[in-house]
Amino acid sequence: MHLFCLASAQQLVLNLVSGLATALAVRLGVFEEQAHLGWNFVLFVWTPAIWGVLALARLFGGSGTLRARVAAAACLAGSAALILGLLQPYQAWYPRHDEDDEAEAGSRPRFELTQEATEAQPRLLAARLGELKPQRRGVVDLYAITFAPYADQDVFMRESNMVAGVMADRFDTRGRTIQLVNNAGTVGQWPWATPLNLRRAVQRAAKLMDRDEDILFLHLTSHGARSGHLAAEFGPLSVEQLTPRELKAMLDEAGIRWRVISISACFSGSWLAPLSGDGTLVMTAADADHTSYGCGRLSDLTFFGRAMYDEQLRTQTLSFEQAHAAARAVIKQREEEAGKDDGYSNPQISMGSSIRGRLDALQARLGTTVRR
Repeated sequence: MHLFCLASAQQLVLNLVSGLATALAVRLGVFEEQAHLGWNFVLFVWTPAIWGVLALARLFGGSGTLRARVAAAACLAGSAALILGLLQPYQAWYPRHDEDDEAEAGSRPRFELTQEATEAQPRLLAARLGELKPQRRGVVDLYAITFAPYADQDVFMRESNMVAGVMADRFDTRGRTIQLVNNAGTVGQWPWATPLNLRRAVQRAAKLMDRDEDILFLHLTSHGARSGHLAAEFGPLSVEQLTPRELKAMLDEAGIRWRVISISACFSGSWLAPLSGDGTLVMTAADADHTSYGCGRLSDLTFFGRAMYDEQLRTQTLSFEQAHAAARAVIKQREEEAGKDDGYSNPQISMGSSIRGRLDALQARLGTTVRR
């Protein structure tokens, strides 16, 4: 009994050392995915286990009794079965595609993550960034980036395209606009909407614009979470979710001084505080506690995108502030008529004291006459 306790204590120490070593190896990247039969797995996991089994078998077998020898044989047999099980090929389980989802999507194309599509993306991004025109001396230019990272619903792709069109037609951004879109239908047209591509687009715009004079416009459209994360989906591609602090860091690193940021997403009011600043205008489709509306599979545009851009800025005004104020009333009425049951989305706005002058200069250049 005394020897058994010593063997058990020795095994506990070995397991503790093995566990700590395994955790450190995983942290350092020593283990590779599915490399369960590699030398590293044997060293950190199998060796202590085999050592413990052999120690117990030696202990039982050396006692001389029949019962002890049977116990030793059982230990060895169990170990052999375990080893044979581990030697079997590793196979992971993946959920099958839901046919009901496919039927609901109708004729929407499905994204196939092929080698050709992957290799084409860097070239497409470089080409689109290369098409952006440089700033014009003495002219307040507006550079526009739209970001639609949620591929499962076409409403975000449509809103990205609509907002980009309004910016080009009404704010003279033609040749200074880039769309980043996750959608199977735009794979060959626009770069993917990933945080890394957004960072590259912001950096390219910063190099082309006069950062003391020009303005960067960003429109983000997707589902939103209370935590401030902007939903991203483009299966089977894995896309990280953008946060307001990550966006602010991108803009700060690029040295963008004048910023107009528009977020069309649920709970987007949570983006207001992290992004607000003296040289920044932030507009959201909702406050931090309510959902926005119109982001379903059957929607053409979100309620915010339609009222703010497709109606107000397209035909009524060149003032973002006036358009947002008018859109609030329209959105409230439409949400009530649609039966939105979780309260008014309550779109928010934050205007920095310094950027107002830049926007006034832009509006003066563009003229107050509405072009239809």
